[in-house]
Amino acid sequence: MERSDLTDPAGTGDARAQAEAAPGAAAEPTADAAGAAAEAATGAAAEPSAGDAAEAGAVGPAGAAGRPLDRRAELSEFLRTRRARLKPEDVGLPDFGRHRRVPGLRREELAQLAGVSVAYYTRLEQGNGRNVSAEVLDSIARALRLTDAEHAHLTHLAKPKSHKKKAAAGRQQHVRPALRELLDSMDGVPAYVVGRRSEILAWNRMAAAVFGDWAQLPPAERNWARLVFLQPSYRDLFVDWEQKAIDIVCALRMDAGCHPDDPRLSALVGELSVKSEEFRRLWATHDVKEKSHGVKHLHHTLVGALALHFESFRMTDGTDQSLITYHAEPGSPSADSLRLLGSWGSDVPEATDPADPSPSARHRS
Repeated sequence: MERSDLTDPAGTGDARAQAEAAPGAAAEPTADAAGAAAEAATGAAAEPSAGDAAEAGAVGPAGAAGRPLDRRAELSEFLRTRRARLKPEDVGLPDFGRHRRVPGLRREELAQLAGVSVAYYTRLEQGNGRNVSAEVLDSIARALRLTDAEHAHLTHLAKPKSHKKKAAAGRQQHVRPALRELLDSMDGVPAYVVGRRSEILAWNRMAAAVFGDWAQLPPAERNWARLVFLQPSYRDLFVDWEQKAIDIVCALRMDAGCHPDDPRLSALVGELSVKSEEFRRLWATHDVKEKSHGVKHLHHTLVGALALHFESFRMTDGTDQSLITYHAEPGSPSADSLRLLGSWGSDVPEATDPADPSPSARHRS
């Protein structure tokens, strides 16, 4: 593990440092080597470069894609990256100005804030979350200044729920007929249903007009992650492409925490890690968050700039599906552009390119 976590900056070697060294993690001389040792301690293979798909998410290269994610490695890296982003002054601890050989808080500092022993926290950060109590997780979440989404993710990683039907994780998702009818009835409102693994499951005519005719794509390609990271045209569609990419990766991380045994999710992460440098970079941050509303700025080749407010309505029937709707501010140029797209109807030229979209009538997966 990280050398600076096992010795104090003055080199005195206090009892807490010795206790932390007890789990047996090897000290390394550099920050990069420390990260590799931390990963190795959790049972995940250390890789030589950040560009490797295995390092990006405990998923091997394309040949090994589809094997389950390593929950212990995920827990270890999530805790380590959350700790690394905090500075002593962020949590009210004194900073004596000495050279810190590890980014962020040391383990003994985090353990002190959480009210647990250094050895206990070290075992947890090594991925040994077995029998950890909800109270301890709450204390660690407070010490790490976790958001609600991050707290939930930590709980899923440390105390996974038992899934009676693990095989169901990779099954085809289906949208209720009534929900499809609701989509069709939302005239003038771009809307779609997104499920697990960022899969686009159903959509209406206006969504196709704005984002592209997904009916022209094979079902496996109707996936926001694949579209955003592997289709160059979507970089032109989203004005802030980087933020859209971040949102997708954060959602996939949350999904991976809840369903690490999903082979289709593992295969998707493996594919994107191999094919997209941007995905590898964002996946390695271990960031998670949920966005229920906001504004998306688009550049549409037919009507130009669009500023659309979105709302996300999560289904409570256990399907892990969400209804996403978009609308423009009344009286705005974007509202006029949406009406124009809607009035063109079937006259809009057909195209699978999202930057040159086509609103086909009532699309269904």
